[in-house]
Amino acid sequence: MNIAEPEQGGAPFDRRKFLSNAGKGIGLMALSSSVVASLVGDVKAAVRAVEHLTPAAAAADEDFWAVIQQAFSVTRGIINLNNGGVSPSPRIVTEAFVRYTWQQEDATAYTMWRILEPQSETVRTGLAEVFGCDSEEIAITRNASESLEILLMGLDLKSGDEIIANTQDYPRMLTTLRQRELREGLKLKLIKIPIAPNNADDIAAAYERAITPRTKLLLISHQVNITGQITPTRKVCEMARARGIETIVDGAHAFAQFAFKRDDLQCDYYGTSLHKWLYAPKGTGLLYVKKDKIPKVWPLMAAEDKQKTDIRKFEEIGTHSAAMRLAIGEAVLFHNAIGAKRKEERLRYLSRYWMNRLKEVPKVGFNTSFDASQSCAIANFKVEGVDPVKLGEHLMSKHKIFTTPIVHPEFTGIRITPNVYTALWELDRFCSVVEDVARKGLPAA
Repeated sequence: MNIAEPEQGGAPFDRRKFLSNAGKGIGLMALSSSVVASLVGDVKAAVRAVEHLTPAAAAADEDFWAVIQQAFSVTRGIINLNNGGVSPSPRIVTEAFVRYTWQQEDATAYTMWRILEPQSETVRTGLAEVFGCDSEEIAITRNASESLEILLMGLDLKSGDEIIANTQDYPRMLTTLRQRELREGLKLKLIKIPIAPNNADDIAAAYERAITPRTKLLLISHQVNITGQITPTRKVCEMARARGIETIVDGAHAFAQFAFKRDDLQCDYYGTSLHKWLYAPKGTGLLYVKKDKIPKVWPLMAAEDKQKTDIRKFEEIGTHSAAMRLAIGEAVLFHNAIGAKRKEERLRYLSRYWMNRLKEVPKVGFNTSFDASQSCAIANFKVEGVDPVKLGEHLMSKHKIFTTPIVHPEFTGIRITPNVYTALWELDRFCSVVEDVARKGLPAA
């Protein structure tokens, strides 16, 4: 539904007037309950104790991170090292989501469409501030897949046009491109990129070698989901732009994991999930479309022609809950309260904590670079001679350690993704089990 024209009648919602009255970003706190404000206050109080430290130094301050750990209501009966697919939300987000859900149950058609849904404009502004772009370039979607499919299906391409992607890109995106290839005669060119390269420029070089005069579009993952490899996205985007080629960046895992802004990427389009590293409600995502390119992208679900230049045309999905969208605001509050760079350094600190312990263990190897510019929270390791699927089953069934086995045509391993709520003793326990398996192998069934 177009929130500018409520389906149930009444005066149209004046989005620009609302934003003017709310003030830039102020609405995010204004929409928060006293409970949420108190929980955010606890985080801000903890931050004051480490403000004098560099983000790298604050990353090792366990007293500070103990406060952050307590902001989550996660079980300690399972050691969750699979935060890459979807992450738990802090209590402030869950509390807000439940509160908004109850609120929209009261006179639903009026409350949801006339009171709650218009307030998502302030959330849009908050997301734009995090990404570093105009709020009129941000659409709120349900996940990275929806954001990226809007782009991959919505750009006008003709038979014979070439699209470049790589073999480690997310399978759903490759499936989408293969469908267009079958239906419309487009040409999907898949390249291979090096695994844990000594120099990330080797990745950019692989894209450059693949470009031909027929290349019209390039898809690149900001961070490869199966290895945690951070790609030289800006270099690839600038190289493509110089050749008149558009770029779509799959940011499913990068957004809110490590600090960056739109201008650091120089991409035309960006899609991400918000229920990963931003800790927003499950089923929330973000789509960025450069303002002058909005008219040329067809929405996935039809929108009226008068919306041609409006970023909201990509949100035309029919009836949907306002609660999830509004609770994104509390996720932004939590993210900003910790500090993007402080959070990045803690996530990298946690990954290097277990990686450095295991790197000297015989038979243990890595599919992820230790270079700080090439990886952050996500890393992939392997144990020589041990099936990663069976190792993953052993970790979970015997030790209640949840991980992500990866079996790819080019490599195998286990993806490990700790999070800000992860305790060091949990990583110690994980490392001890892996060390035991590396020495003795998996126990007999």
